[in-house]
Amino acid sequence: MLKKIVLLAMPGVAPFEFGVVCEVFGIDRSDMGGPTFEFEIATAEPGPVRTSLGYDMLITHDLSVAADADLVAVPAHGLGLVDERYIEVIQAAVARGAWVMSVCSGAFALAQAGVLDGRRATTHWMHADRLVRQYPLIDVDPDVLFVEDGTIVTGAGTAAGIDAALHIVRKELGATAANVIARRMVVPPQRDGGQAQFINTPIQECKSDSFAIVTQWMLENLDKDLTIEQLSRKALMSTRTFARRFRADTGATPAAWLNRQRIIRAQQLLEQTDLGLETIAQQTGFGTAAVMRHHFLKVLQTTPTAYRRTFGALQSA
Repeated sequence: MLKKIVLLAMPGVAPFEFGVVCEVFGIDRSDMGGPTFEFEIATAEPGPVRTSLGYDMLITHDLSVAADADLVAVPAHGLGLVDERYIEVIQAAVARGAWVMSVCSGAFALAQAGVLDGRRATTHWMHADRLVRQYPLIDVDPDVLFVEDGTIVTGAGTAAGIDAALHIVRKELGATAANVIARRMVVPPQRDGGQAQFINTPIQECKSDSFAIVTQWMLENLDKDLTIEQLSRKALMSTRTFARRFRADTGATPAAWLNRQRIIRAQQLLEQTDLGLETIAQQTGFGTAAVMRHHFLKVLQTTPTAYRRTFGALQSA
């Protein structure tokens, strides 16, 4: 269970990435039915910690508070070698099976700790080549928002840290908990890690807001058998143009995006209702419980029944 989160404040810490972790895990949202975490900020030498913007933050806890953390978070920091005391905290967290998350250049601390060797990981695209050169044993993917490999989640630059953090919340506490946090932060509740960090070529502006219209329509009609032809007509585009621009704009094909939204809706129904699996499958567009089970296993590595047993119980507890 995700209860205790410790944020490592290293010298040169980047305030934005630091703030992202604080925003997701450090605020009590129980008044909205959201999760509450034991949240601590730790540093090797308690006292003033200089940020990347040249001002100091006063950190009062030392690294001992991370000994029993369920998640150790490492925000962006300078690219030089990290104090070995932080490295030991990261290694110990991975060894005991705790979550470890990095944001942006925080991946370099994880790399120095050796916990990314043989794993797939990401960082900000501007730092990806350097990460490859310095740590050739890591499978660096510079084109995604975040990567989960085991209990390690590496996030790309800045706002991708929100996606990485919400992903961990969703994995541990369910879609409802993640959605409460996202709604309070006014951010999308789900952006898949495979979405591109940036788009190389400009996208022609859609003057009629067709994508906003069509995605909203898709969400309102998840129970229907939606075809690419229907969606392209709704967007006032040819099928080929719609498919190409939808992927460029969202980082996923229309079918993949729709499938992910159906899974999210199914998660919510499993958590919040006692509807049968066949009914949920019909309401979310999967058609049958067997098809829904297939997609849950493929995407979430669990079954709808097991998901409800875990997260439905959390919501009613």
